[in-house]
Amino acid sequence: MANQLKLAAESRSTTGKGAARSLRQQGKVPAVIYGHGREPESLMLDAAALGKLLLTATAASVLEVTVGSGTPIQALIREVQRNPVRQAEIVHLDLYEIHADETLTVSVPVHLVGTADGVRNFGGVLDHVMRELEIECLPRDLPEHIEVDVTALGIGDSIHVRDISVPGAEVLQDGDLTVATVVAPRAEEAAVPVVEAPASDEPELIRKAKADEEETEEEA
Repeated sequence: MANQLKLAAESRSTTGKGAARSLRQQGKVPAVIYGHGREPESLMLDAAALGKLLLTATAASVLEVTVGSGTPIQALIREVQRNPVRQAEIVHLDLYEIHADETLTVSVPVHLVGTADGVRNFGGVLDHVMRELEIECLPRDLPEHIEVDVTALGIGDSIHVRDISVPGAEVLQDGDLTVATVVAPRAEEAAVPVVEAPASDEPELIRKAKADEEETEEEA
């Protein structure tokens, strides 16, 4: 199962932009928790504690959310809304309650491990194409991330979705999609020779014209 993190919350009865702004001024973050078979519940969270949690949490992290003195609830992060100007400021959080017997559809991070043969021995470049895979599974089978070994990849070799199996889960994306590939190093562009323009004769022509003009004046 994915790493479980703890999050304390309090219920709130006030909603709307004004109430949310007031909460943020108090160092709180408005949130909502919802899920199959329950009514959405408005919450407020400590901004500092949430910011610290989000440094390690992913969409596949199972949170143990305790509302007040109630029984802990297992939940996933569905959406984190941030201030578009000050990205560090969290303005709202959506949580989704999960149950042990309820199948989940989650996007899980893909971690590439090892050094590809084409990179190590032939100077190729590893291109990490898909950074998440969407899977369907029960909470107990939900991985924190999916490791993909790229050690055997040579120049031009790829790993596709069909090559990856996740124990206890079904990968939902098209099997032909590329997850990672090793491409040949780019050839250095040939230097384009710079052709210097021949020295201009214009100044000499001007001097000659001026001399001719002076001779004409003397003859006159």
